[in-house]
Amino acid sequence: MTSYKELSAKIAALMQQAEAQRKAEIAGVVQQIRAQMLEYNLTVDDLGMGSGRKSAAKGSTVAPKYRHPVSGATWSGRGKMPKWLAAEVAAGKDKGVFIIA
Repeated sequence: MTSYKELSAKIAALMQQAEAQRKAEIAGVVQQIRAQMLEYNLTVDDLGMGSGRKSAAKGSTVAPKYRHPVSGATWSGRGKMPKWLAAEVAAGKDKGVFIIA
């Protein structure tokens, strides 16, 4: 009966062997692809295989909707209400007073 250690050693050796074989085969395939690309005058762009990742879309900036008359601080109306506007509303002022015309 084969022990666990012996089996683990065999697995490790086979994994190394498989990786070496994979690298050798990849080198041959890459060489074939390059030869065909030269033969047909193709570029990487012609293959239509970008990186596979799409760049994250940048968030668009939103024009400010509210402005504090004293400090000039602005708020787009999106997200949590800023402290300056919350304080003014709590003091009894209408939020509409701060809308940028």
